[in-house]
Amino acid sequence: MRAGKTIAVIVLLAALGIAFVFLPIREGFTRSAYYLRSWGAVGTIFMVLFYILGTVALIPGSAMTLGVAGLFEPTTAFLIVFLGANVGALCAFLLARFFLRQTVSRWAENNRKFRLFDRAVGRSGFTMVLLARLSPIFPFNTLNYLLGITPVKSAAYIAGNLLGMLPGMILYVYIGAAARDALMGGTAGPTEIFQQALKYIGLLATIGVVLVITYFARKALREAQYSQENALANGAALDGRHHRPIARKQS
Repeated sequence: MRAGKTIAVIVLLAALGIAFVFLPIREGFTRSAYYLRSWGAVGTIFMVLFYILGTVALIPGSAMTLGVAGLFEPTTAFLIVFLGANVGALCAFLLARFFLRQTVSRWAENNRKFRLFDRAVGRSGFTMVLLARLSPIFPFNTLNYLLGITPVKSAAYIAGNLLGMLPGMILYVYIGAAARDALMGGTAGPTEIFQQALKYIGLLATIGVVLVITYFARKALREAQYSQENALANGAALDGRHHRPIARKQS
């Protein structure tokens, strides 16, 4: 998780907190959450479809995840995010591969970082997708489309997404649930205070795990890109030697 993204999440949570304190939206938020939950399975399916469409439409996944976590209980919220993010990512991938290839190619043509990533994906699709999800080198929704024009196979893309997006999903669902409890909670007894303390300790532990995973994933990505740069440089040098013009002997 990049520093800029972390700061953006903190600013978003702070803005929500200020809005809850100074604006009359707490009651509306509570009614919306109750209304959606009252739909039962229909409400869950509706939110999954909303998440899929939001992913295809390039709405930031972190914002959608925090919103879902604020409206539903953690288990239901995670299910919605897991299904919505993975299906939405696959839809964007297939759109880029079969319908929007030229448009997405124009996005990527001047991005040197993507060109190196594209070549690395061609050699090790699943590993590169997994690392890119664990340590996003491109925004989540943009990467869905960019990967659609790479040689990565659909099965490797799906598997890399399923594993690579899990830490971020868990973290943002946890943050959203903790923020909702903090904003909506009233006076708490000793038992509830202890439970809240455990929840925040768990949140800190989750953040620590995600940061460690991100660090090693980012390091592995840098090494892969460095190897790709060396391979390209060596290939260019070798090609230059093979095509060097032969000087003619003077008579």
